[in-house]
Amino acid sequence: MKRQTKKLAAGAAAAAAGIAAATAVRHVTKKREQSAQSMVSSGREGERQAYLIGGGLASLSAAAYLIQDGSFHGENIHIMEGMSILGGSNDGAGTMQNGFVCRGGRMLNEETYENFWDLFSSIPSLDWPGKSVTEEILNFDHLHPTHAQARLVDRYGVIQDVRSMQFNNTDRFLMTKLLATPEEKLDDVTIEQWFKDSPHFFTTNFWYMWQTTFAFQKWSSAFEFRRYMNRMILEFPRIETLEGVTRTPYNQYESVILPLKAYLEGFGVDFSIRAVVEDLDFKEDSVTVTDIHLLENGKQRTIHLEDSDLCIMTNGCMTDCATLGDFKTPAPYEPKDPISAQLWKRVAEKKPVLGDPTPFFGKPEETNWESFTVTMKGNRMLKMIEQFSGNIPGSGALMTFKDSSWLMSSVVAAQPHFANQPMDTTIFWGYGLHTEAIGDYVKKPMKDCTGQELLNEYLHHLHIPEDRIAELMKTVINVIPCYMPYVDAQFEPRKMSDRPPVIPAGSTNFAMVSQFVEIPEDMVFTEEYSVRAARIAVYGLLDVKKKICPVTPYNRQPKILLKALKKSYL
Repeated sequence: MKRQTKKLAAGAAAAAAGIAAATAVRHVTKKREQSAQSMVSSGREGERQAYLIGGGLASLSAAAYLIQDGSFHGENIHIMEGMSILGGSNDGAGTMQNGFVCRGGRMLNEETYENFWDLFSSIPSLDWPGKSVTEEILNFDHLHPTHAQARLVDRYGVIQDVRSMQFNNTDRFLMTKLLATPEEKLDDVTIEQWFKDSPHFFTTNFWYMWQTTFAFQKWSSAFEFRRYMNRMILEFPRIETLEGVTRTPYNQYESVILPLKAYLEGFGVDFSIRAVVEDLDFKEDSVTVTDIHLLENGKQRTIHLEDSDLCIMTNGCMTDCATLGDFKTPAPYEPKDPISAQLWKRVAEKKPVLGDPTPFFGKPEETNWESFTVTMKGNRMLKMIEQFSGNIPGSGALMTFKDSSWLMSSVVAAQPHFANQPMDTTIFWGYGLHTEAIGDYVKKPMKDCTGQELLNEYLHHLHIPEDRIAELMKTVINVIPCYMPYVDAQFEPRKMSDRPPVIPAGSTNFAMVSQFVEIPEDMVFTEEYSVRAARIAVYGLLDVKKKICPVTPYNRQPKILLKALKKSYL
């Protein structure tokens, strides 16, 4: 009831702001009618099966496209997930008693998430009758605009003036040269290697903000950095405020995954959890899947595919092998082989056109970072953060302590961030990119710290007196660390050939979807990438004659380029 009341109140405010629901309602209804009509008119698809390996956003989106545009009956779509919950890296869980956890936050963007918004305009909201998820999210975001006032904080607790990017002429030259360099010339090149003649670049406001907004490291791929600069060039002039960040009403699991899952359940889609796909068999002369071998609830079984059946595989997951700790316990360090990469490796050994997971999942010492979620009784700590930053919850996006040895940042979302979060309970989360470094106040590597120690380090960076820290600690229900050994894997230096296309050469019934497939011009580590990959997979395998929303070429729009140029000289 609390969730519904809050949403209805927001809906009334949104209506007052002039954001109408009627368009989305008509769109949802039209999509449903078209889907139902296509299923009725197509007898050929009635027995055709689709097997989707992995239960993240890409697979769930592929299932929606199979229903809406592929004339599939829901009961003929089978989603197999190795974990005990769907959603992949879109997560959010917990209770007031044990604390809540966000492994990370997937930021959205209104201008560049073309296929994401299009798909979710057809997915009904769970809480706003007659409205789509797209409208729900955008209404919420328009009512809670982002304008960070404490984007960077120095070692003395002083909020920095970040209006200037602090580039010198060498920085500008190398940035311009990178944007003009063909992608095929950037195999295995790191950002640090590209800027080797200007180490000054890594001391600029721009680098600290861009790095922590998107989780780049110096050793990340120059290729991916280039794509981000081209794709997000419209964000460059406003990077210090993060005005382009679009936030969901709750965590991404509840705001994105649950309504999509409910939509698919309404069509009878078959879900299997704790079902680990261990291998695929192919025909010798083509990329045609014949059999799926899986371990389901401790039992081995094989699924045989007919020639007309489809198989769409998630070939990598950045949150595989993530571990959790608590207030008194560090998150375990367990960079074992991730199940998604193991499967990818097995199929790629059989069919070399399916890419190579080694560059992405072979260096957990480079691809890891750690988050922590703080659950508190009352709002004393959030009020303290608000007074320091000048941002009410939900308005500030990232606050980064630029001189911290862990390169620590924090995010305070609008409250409540979970549907079951009591009114007298508050949360925020943070993360650090340098987990091997010794803390500035807690003299331990970040990865070895308990939740209490992580929060203690954070509060000291806010220069809170010891006696007040002790008082604030009394309000804490839990602090849950989350160590993710492969969360930056998609940014690793690689060759153009290492990421396979969504539909590989020679495929008749097989596609791959994830942050580890190759989609020209688009950027990984985004919800849009997952949805776009799913759409490419379904439309390509079924020869759907419908347009996929293209990558909007903001990097070729004169007004946006002029704004970016002006910003680079501030």
